[in-house]
Amino acid sequence: MDVNEERLNSFMGKMIGDVGAAMNASLMLLGDKLGLYRALAQGGPMNAAALAKATGTAERYIQEWLSAQAASGYIEYDKATGKFSMLPEQALALADEDSPVFLGAVGSLVGATFLDEPKITDAFKTGKGVGWNRRSECLFCGTARFFRTSYKHYLVQEWLPALEGVVDRLKKGAVVADVGCGHGVSTRLMAEAFPKSTFYGFDYHDGSIEAARKSAREAGLSDRVHFETHSAKTFPAKGYDLVCFFDCLHDMGDPVGALKHTRSTLADDGTCMLIEPFAGDRLEDNLNPIGRVYYAASTMICTPASLDQEVGLALGAQAGEARLREVARQGGFSRFRRAAETPFNLILEARP
Repeated sequence: MDVNEERLNSFMGKMIGDVGAAMNASLMLLGDKLGLYRALAQGGPMNAAALAKATGTAERYIQEWLSAQAASGYIEYDKATGKFSMLPEQALALADEDSPVFLGAVGSLVGATFLDEPKITDAFKTGKGVGWNRRSECLFCGTARFFRTSYKHYLVQEWLPALEGVVDRLKKGAVVADVGCGHGVSTRLMAEAFPKSTFYGFDYHDGSIEAARKSAREAGLSDRVHFETHSAKTFPAKGYDLVCFFDCLHDMGDPVGALKHTRSTLADDGTCMLIEPFAGDRLEDNLNPIGRVYYAASTMICTPASLDQEVGLALGAQAGEARLREVARQGGFSRFRRAAETPFNLILEARP
C-alpha cells in the first residue's frame, strides 16, 4: 500500500485536533458546572488565583484548566501579565446562557454519550435499542439546555410566524400540544408569548414530565400549561389548533403512527409543526461539520431510542426533508412544506 506522506500528515493533524476537542469536552462541562466561564467573562483579565477565589475552587486545578482552555482557543492568555480573559465572541458561546450562540451545555451531551457507551456497544451487537428511560440523567438536562438556545431566539420570533395563520390563532386563544416536550422549554416559551392560549406538553419519560411541571409552577404558568406522561400515539385528542414536534419525531419508533394519531387529534384546520435537524436528502449532502455532529448524535442517541420502541423505523437525525415528507403523507397529511430553516434546523409545516 502506497502512503502519501502529505495526506498522512494532514490526516494526523486532523486527528490530533479531534483528540484535543474530545478531551476538552469534559473540561467544557466542568467549566460550565462550576461557573468558570461566567466568572472569567464577567471579571475581566484574571490569573488562576483570582479565578479560584471568585469561584470557590482550588488554584492549582484552575491553573491547569485555564491552560487547557487557552490551548484550545476557548479563552485568551496574555503572556506579559500572566492573565487570562475571554473575547466577546468566546463569552457569547460559553458564558452567556441567553446568547443565541450558547454552546456551554454541549459538555453534558458529550458526557452522556461516554457514560452510556457500554449500552450502545451492546446494542451494536444485538441490534436492539436503548430507550431514554435507560440513559444517564445528564442527557436530559443537557438536551433541554442545548435546544433552549435556538428555541429562545427563533421559535416565537421566526418559526411560528412562518406558519400559515398560526400566530393569529395563538394571539386569540388556541389549544396547543407539544409532543415529546422533554423538560418543557419549548412549551413554556410559547405559553409566555401567547397568554390567551392553552398548552399541553406530552412525553413518555416520567422524569422529564416531573421536571417540566416543576418549571411551569416556578414560572407561574400552571393554570394554562399542563404536562402529562403520554407517548406520541396515546396523547388525548382536544381538537388542537397546533401540534408541535421539537427535534423528536426522528427519535420515535413509529413516526408514521405518531403523525396518524396527531392527525386524529387536530382541529379540521389545524397545523402540525415539525422541527427537525437540518439535513439534505442524500448522504453526500451532509458530509460537513453540521452533519458530523448530527450523525454522531444519531448514532449514540436518536437511533438507539427509536429502535427501543415499537416499529423501530429509526429515521435518524439526518432523515432529510424528502423522507419526512413521505412520513407525513403516510400519516395522513396532504399539505407539506418547508416553512423556514436555520443552519441547524428544518421548520416543516404539515396540514390536513
